[in-house]
Amino acid sequence: MVVKSSLEVVQDEELMNLIRTEKFVIALFTRKYCDLCDNYENELTALREDLVETLNAWVVKVEDSQMTRLYSPDKEPVLVFFRHGIPLLYDGPLNDELILHTFTANKEPVTKELTDSTFEHLTQAATGATTGDWFVMFYTPDCVDCARLQARWEAVGAHLKSRMNVARINRATSGAATARRFDIFNVPSFILFRQGKMYHYQIKKFDVRSFIDFAQNWYKNVTPEKVPVPKSPFDDFVALVVDYMRQNPWQWQIGFGCFFIGLVASLINRFTGKTVPEKKPEKKSKKSDSKNK
Repeated sequence: MVVKSSLEVVQDEELMNLIRTEKFVIALFTRKYCDLCDNYENELTALREDLVETLNAWVVKVEDSQMTRLYSPDKEPVLVFFRHGIPLLYDGPLNDELILHTFTANKEPVTKELTDSTFEHLTQAATGATTGDWFVMFYTPDCVDCARLQARWEAVGAHLKSRMNVARINRATSGAATARRFDIFNVPSFILFRQGKMYHYQIKKFDVRSFIDFAQNWYKNVTPEKVPVPKSPFDDFVALVVDYMRQNPWQWQIGFGCFFIGLVASLINRFTGKTVPEKKPEKKSKKSDSKNK
């Protein structure tokens, strides 16, 4: 039996305003002529009253939205729970009890934000990770792929929060020294820290299930590396210079080119330039001297 939809339909601009101003927003991204979308809408419509009562959340529908790819690489339907603006992708089966449990159990953002000053204190990665395992994503604010991963990374955190810590660190600003410590030059990058060892996530799949499988079992197929201690100030400065040259190759290439051209010009001038002989003062003739007398 088809349940008549009572979900409020909003446009992208209206949804963005809700995300900015409301504490909890549940958005169903759908498209026209999609049977699975209709099934999700019917399920969410039947669940709407419980969601409003339990979470005091806005429950809305967005059709043919340009924002869909920000939260999932898959086609619609896409169900996202925004908590204080932070998106959590629902990736479970279409089950009203499971949807309600997932959202009520994750009313606050799940992933932790690490910085250079808090990384070692919280993770204790180099001393054996007595605070548990940590699955960390390195990102930058201007990375489009990183932004698209935020909702999925929150879903990973929701699945793993009873087993390990899931976190993020900003490679560009507050976590730059930590990124250099682990030779992280490209984003997004992922490392699992477990019992004093680290395991790089090198799988080219960025879906929720692949991340979870890696953190729970697949990491065993990766060669573990010893967690390096924080770099000394000098070593970190060298790493900073190398990182800068890597990110701005044209600047040092231009600088080196100018230096090289100047050096060549100086050498050419030195070996081929002609010196002008110094003029000696002319001696007056004896005749002129006698006339003057």
